[in-house]
Amino acid sequence: MMAAAVLALYAVVAVVVLPRLLGRGEWADRAPRLAISVWLAGCASVAASAIFSMLAVAIPASVIGHGLAEFFEACADMLSDGSSLAAPGARAALLGAGLIAGRIAYCGAAILVRARRERRRHAEMLNLLGRHDGALDAVVLDHDEAAAYCLPGRDGRAVITTAALRSLAPEQVAAVLAHEQAHLRGRHHLVLAAAEAFCRALPYLPLFARARSEIARLIELLADDVAARRHPRIHIAAALVRLATGRAPAFALGAGGETALTRVRRMLSPAAPLGARERVAGLAAVALLLIGPAAVAAIPGVGSFLAHHCHGVSLF
Repeated sequence: MMAAAVLALYAVVAVVVLPRLLGRGEWADRAPRLAISVWLAGCASVAASAIFSMLAVAIPASVIGHGLAEFFEACADMLSDGSSLAAPGARAALLGAGLIAGRIAYCGAAILVRARRERRRHAEMLNLLGRHDGALDAVVLDHDEAAAYCLPGRDGRAVITTAALRSLAPEQVAAVLAHEQAHLRGRHHLVLAAAEAFCRALPYLPLFARARSEIARLIELLADDVAARRHPRIHIAAALVRLATGRAPAFALGAGGETALTRVRRMLSPAAPLGARERVAGLAAVALLLIGPAAVAAIPGVGSFLAHHCHGVSLF
């Protein structure tokens, strides 16, 4: 029960405290890839803590540590009538854990299925109205609004409008398309889907709402950094200025948008990257957030396991 209380307390406190801690300073802008990992790990940590706290209430500590087969057998026994292991409220706790896990999985699947359906319809439209430009490795769409975006998925493609081609210099076009290719290669739509799944499954909680908005912003910074490896930052900044008002479909990832002007300043005045110690600390935080809940939940089982197998063993 101690582990259940610790995990439940952590989950309650973390949904309020983690957004404040992770939102401090400018470290995330200096290492967007690491920051995305920390935000996602924080979301997973809170969800896992809530689930494990209920499992710790439902499943006797003596079961944990004896193997997955006995663990799942105990779960099935509790859900069946006449369980000898089920204490008062244990069955409800087990069902609550399954409900949280199932809702997160359902929301994630629903988001992916809906986005895939919308992307398929948009791809059909692009096949009719757009034309593939081999030199640009992108689809050119005849449109009066300057915009560039990518349509992720198995057959992902970058899209740029004729208005954008008219308003951007060739080197700026190459830079902005490198930004979109970074989204495609990094499968950033899946990262956004994960953040959205947590937010929809566990609504009205500060951590998940903040994580969704921060990850959406950080993904754009990450794509900017990837593009800046091959193209001058000044070209990326100039393209962002011209595409700032461009709108991409909701299920696509666009180079413009609300964060474009702040990203321009970041491109023109880049901050120093994180040092080695800071990166190691960030990676350690990710590992702790991911492993911590399972480790805390396993503590009672480890103790029972050792006590059971060491009983009667003398040191002399």
